[in-house]
Amino acid sequence: MSEKQFNLDTVEHAAETPDTELPWAELGLKENEFEDIKKILGRRPTAAELAMYSVMWSEHCSYKSSKVHLKQFGAKVTDEMKKDLMVGIGENAGVTDIGDGWAVTFKIESHNHPSYVEPYQGAATGVGGIVRDIISMGARPIAVMDPLRFGAIDHPDTARVVGGVVAGIGGYGNSLGLPNIGGETEFDACYQANPLVNALAVGIMRHEDIRLANASGVGNQVVLFGARTGGDGIGGASVLASESFDDTKPSKRPAVQVGDPFAEKVLIECCLELFKGSVVEGIQDLGAAGISCATSELASNGEGGMHVDLTKVLLRDPTLTPAKF
Repeated sequence: MSEKQFNLDTVEHAAETPDTELPWAELGLKENEFEDIKKILGRRPTAAELAMYSVMWSEHCSYKSSKVHLKQFGAKVTDEMKKDLMVGIGENAGVTDIGDGWAVTFKIESHNHPSYVEPYQGAATGVGGIVRDIISMGARPIAVMDPLRFGAIDHPDTARVVGGVVAGIGGYGNSLGLPNIGGETEFDACYQANPLVNALAVGIMRHEDIRLANASGVGNQVVLFGARTGGDGIGGASVLASESFDDTKPSKRPAVQVGDPFAEKVLIECCLELFKGSVVEGIQDLGAAGISCATSELASNGEGGMHVDLTKVLLRDPTLTPAKF
């Protein structure tokens, strides 16, 4: 960790690259947003920086269109609601006191567009992502749930989506050894081509085991661990979150992450051992924005900076470069 900086060491340098050669539009950015980036940095962004902005400013990660509604959750919290609340809005998951020194943590989120493009992996990685939120709070995951909404039950495409989603949810949860304790399923034409695939995970912990997504202190080591980085899921946040789909456009399947539940099962036990050893200052799972998300949020929440060398990321796909992931 560094005191007041956030650097990216890549094979490229900040640049005099012409604007026309930077694929800001392909990355889901608008022209005014690209101009804002140049003003913030005081120069043209590098390709790696542009990729970071594209995912962190995407609908999926910054809630451009929905934040005005989501803010109501915080504004309408009452003292009664906070009576047993130990961790609330702003962290990876909520934590509630259940007595005798025990707490429950829970989180729900959607994986809608990925599940339409690639139903099995889209739904499976939705479960995987929500379980990682529970792990990063310091808890042991104990169960999952899944409220689902699909298109018309007699539409020919609905069977494709339903079968893949149900298999993905069941396959991933079963591989982690987590029971699915409930959910609901509804069919309506308004969800055609836009199913709602919500995943909820629950974990349990002792009060003293709560972990937060911030890391302060100059000189701390930052460790990226888990599955190696591959080409799947790259740009998923910016490509899928608010995209529309038709047969005339290229396939978006590569933007859907491919899950590895067996690696995540090992990750659960690894994290719990690290917590037990009291060697973790802060922890953040890699969400849709990947390394950009985890590193910047840890540094920002800890009111410090971070020095990141992307050339040292362990790869599953050796053709990837820092600008591409």
